[in-house]
Amino acid sequence: MEMDERKIKILQAIITDYINNGEPVGSRTIAKKYDLGISSATIRNEMSDLEEMGYIEHIHTSSGRKPSDKGYRLYVDRLMELTKLSSEEEYMIKNHLINAALYEVDKIVKQATQMLSLLTNLTSIVKAPSVQKSCIKYIQLMNLDSISILFVIITDSGIIKNNVIKVSKPIGTATIEKLTNILNLRLGKLTIEQINLEVINNLKSDLVFYEEIFAGIIPALYDSLSGVESSEVYIQGAANIFNYPEYNNITKAREFLVLVDNKESISSLLGANDNTSKITIKIGGENFVECARECSIITAVYSASGIPLGSIGVIGPTRIPYGKVISVLTEVVKELNDNIAQIYDDHR
Repeated sequence: MEMDERKIKILQAIITDYINNGEPVGSRTIAKKYDLGISSATIRNEMSDLEEMGYIEHIHTSSGRKPSDKGYRLYVDRLMELTKLSSEEEYMIKNHLINAALYEVDKIVKQATQMLSLLTNLTSIVKAPSVQKSCIKYIQLMNLDSISILFVIITDSGIIKNNVIKVSKPIGTATIEKLTNILNLRLGKLTIEQINLEVINNLKSDLVFYEEIFAGIIPALYDSLSGVESSEVYIQGAANIFNYPEYNNITKAREFLVLVDNKESISSLLGANDNTSKITIKIGGENFVECARECSIITAVYSASGIPLGSIGVIGPTRIPYGKVISVLTEVVKELNDNIAQIYDDHR
C-alpha cells in the first residue's frame, strides 16, 4: 500500500486536529473541517488504510483515530510547518535573558529554561555545564565599588563563576591588573585537583601585601570549581502537564511527575552533548526510558564559541505543537548562545 498525496493530506488533518483538541478524530470531522474535496466515506476508507499502515491508531472507546508514534514521526520529518513567533515572543526571548545574571552561565541557563517553559506551556528541562575536571582558562578581578572586588573564573568548558571579595580599603586599577596577572600565572590551566599546597603557598607569597584578596580567593576557588560531580539538571514548569486533559488521569499524571523528578532519567533522555546545531526530536517509543514512552522530548545543544556545554529542551505528551515548540526552542538557544558568547568574550 503506498502513501499517496491524498493519504498524506488526511494524515496531516488528523494530526493537526488531534494536537489542537486531544480528541479522537473521525472521518466526518475531517470532511467538515478540512476542505479536502472528498466524501466522508472516502476519508473513512483512507483512514482504514492509514491504520493498517501504522500511522494512526483506533481508540477503543471511540470511533475516532489518533496519530501513532509512526504518524507523528512522518509529520515531524515531512509535513510540519514551523510557527512564526510573534514579535512579542521574540521580544521576550531577546530581553529576558539579557543581564539575567552577572557573568554566570548556569544562572543564564536557568533563566532560559524558565523562558522556554513559559512560551511553550510545557515542562522544560536542561543539563547545565559540568564543573567536573574543568581547568581554569582565565581569571579576572574587577572593582565593583570601593570595598568590593568581583572575582571571575572562566574554565576551558565555558563555565563562568563569580564571587565577591570584600576589602577594607579601595584597590587601584593598576593593582587590580597586576593581581589578575599573578592569578593567571599561578592558576591558569590548573584543575581543582592540581591546586595543591605548593601552589597555594606560592600564591600566598605573591599576594603577601594583599591578604584580604588571598583570603577571599581560596574559598571562592574551591566553591566555584569543586561543585557537583556531574552536570546539574534543572526542571521548570512540571505542572504545565495539567494543561493537557489526558493528564487529569491521576495515574498518568503521577507517572509523568515521577519521571521529571528523576534527574538521572531526565539526564539520560537529554543525551550526551555533541557538537551539533540541529534539534533532536524523540517521539513516544523512541524514548528508551519506560515512563517516557507516551511523551515527546525535543532538545537542542547550547554552546560557547562552538564548544557544546549542555542540552536544553521540553518534554510533554506526543501531541505537543511541534512547529511552535521547535520555533521557540531554536530562538531561545540562539539567544542563549549569544549571551554566553558575550560574557565569555568580555573576560577572555
